[in-house]
Amino acid sequence: MKRKSSSLRSVFGVPALIALLGAAGLFAALLGDGWWDALAWVGLGLPAWYSVRGFCR
Repeated sequence: MKRKSSSLRSVFGVPALIALLGAAGLFAALLGDGWWDALAWVGLGLPAWYSVRGFCR
């Protein structure tokens, strides 16, 4: 059986994007109020949602 080779981008692309979302959410939470709070909720909520979705599968 032939093994499919995978590149670094295909292996670490989505986890890196999730990490960037979390970092942006933390940064937004530290910056201020108003729309920064909404950005923090999205930035921290999406990685949490992806984690729960992954565990439920």
